[in-house]
Amino acid sequence: MRMMLRVSIPVDAGNAAARNGSLGSTVNSIVENMKAEAAYFCSEDNGERTGLIFFDMKDSSEIPSIAEPWFLAFNAKLTFRPVMNPQDLERAIPGIERAVKAYGKAASA
Repeated sequence: MRMMLRVSIPVDAGNAAARNGSLGSTVNSIVENMKAEAAYFCSEDNGERTGLIFFDMKDSSEIPSIAEPWFLAFNAKLTFRPVMNPQDLERAIPGIERAVKAYGKAASA
């Protein structure tokens, strides 16, 4: 399942890693180990360094191996969310249509 991981690195941990020169290499190493489909970073979100990382997760048992490097390296806060690309959404349309037929009238009442 395609997932989005939101990683927020607390300022103190990020500053310490930036000062000792390990911030970039550690982030790159973790993202590479995740075999990320895409990774985007912003310099600030809610006052913290933040990354949005898209990857494939075959089983929920993978969560610890994905989360622990961020926790251990940066004391990061994480949010996992399932996401879809346009092709996934296209495959989802029959399910959406079934839901509309079954429940669409109830919502408009």
